Amino acid sequence: MADIRSNFVGIKSPNPFWLASAPPTDKAYNVERAFKAGWGGVVWKTLGEEGPPVVNVNGPRYGAIWGADRRLLGLNNIELITDRDLYLNLREIKQVKKNWPDRALIVSLMVPCEEQAWKAILPLVEETEADGIELNFGCPHGMSERGMGAAVGQVPEYVEMVVRWCKQTTRMPVITKLTPNITDVRQPARAAHAGGTDAVSLINTINSITAVDLDSFAPEPTIDGKGSHGGYCGPAVKPIALNMVAEIARDAETAGLPISGIGGVTTWRDAAEFLALGAGNVQVCTAAMTYGFKIVEEMIEGLENWMDAKGHATLDDVIGRATPNVTDWQYLNLNYVTKARIDQDQCIKCGRCHIACEDTSHQAITAMVNGKRHFEVIEEECVGCNLCVNVCPVEGCIDMVPLAAGALDKRTGETVQPVYANWTTHPNNPAKVAAK
Repeated sequence: MADIRSNFVGIKSPNPFWLASAPPTDKAYNVERAFKAGWGGVVWKTLGEEGPPVVNVNGPRYGAIWGADRRLLGLNNIELITDRDLYLNLREIKQVKKNWPDRALIVSLMVPCEEQAWKAILPLVEETEADGIELNFGCPHGMSERGMGAAVGQVPEYVEMVVRWCKQTTRMPVITKLTPNITDVRQPARAAHAGGTDAVSLINTINSITAVDLDSFAPEPTIDGKGSHGGYCGPAVKPIALNMVAEIARDAETAGLPISGIGGVTTWRDAAEFLALGAGNVQVCTAAMTYGFKIVEEMIEGLENWMDAKGHATLDDVIGRATPNVTDWQYLNLNYVTKARIDQDQCIKCGRCHIACEDTSHQAITAMVNGKRHFEVIEEECVGCNLCVNVCPVEGCIDMVPLAAGALDKRTGETVQPVYANWTTHPNNPAKVAAK
């Protein structure tokens, strides 16, 4: 059996699945239930500074995007950080850690961007014996308008400054949570690294309005006829999160910096993809809010079974395996040629491949052959774009077949070359460099 125990910046947990800082980790009751269900760790919902807690709205807090089958694809959240008393949270954190010493317990923090505010809260968290802290530089709504959350995360100089304050003050590992609401996520990651962070976590939620009520003409969720932008999460954000994780993992300035991957993790496969791109563990929120805490059982079993089937003994055999294969577009092999192939035995003759190709691509799939409904690839027109594969409702019915070196590409009339060649040396590139 594969060993999926995790050691993330010295924080040990029985598996790499942590609950992210969010409504599911708001109090001891939830966290205890999560640990009983099998979660390896929890990031406690973000704590603020001492004094009156923040005030949340008393109405709808979520907007949603659904698929055709009502499956939740994305969730928009306008809830703020914890609205519970700081000391109540601290007492509960201390007790939960005592009850579950083998689980990772991280405390998310967000206080004003002032040195004294950070240095005041850190000793209080240390006293709970939590395993580490996560600096919330990602929340895009409510708190950012007050100069916290994403307002800090979008300014690399502030990120480095606050991380440095925390590292000078606490013995606990510091995880810096990054905002995706920025042009280049590598910049705050580099700043956190320069400040001494032990790890980064990403992504936090994405600024969004998920819908507009066309009767009231107000954004959803609607509070007394008005709406606000919120933080978008769930399966729909996974591609964005994967890219940002990969960007940091392969950046020369942050290479080797531990990453906690967040964003749309719903299945074991999602988690494995994050790990393969360089994340040391994953954090989950929307999947738990949709299906309940016991979804972690499927994640654990699925990851173990896949690792066993592939011969991966530990998480280290998986972490970062895909990172070297992520490259810039200009380095992709332009001599690699594929053609679509339709399995006629599996084809249900729905015609989606034809109409997608005919209307929006390269007119490379027939609709009729010899007077009969028949869908077949016209190799002379096929550019290998694989749109047909993605719109086909039958998995495996259409695949992409690479042409061997020396074969004739009927579209171009040229022979497929056996050597690697990319845009940097292509004759059409006005800035081409000499081939080595």
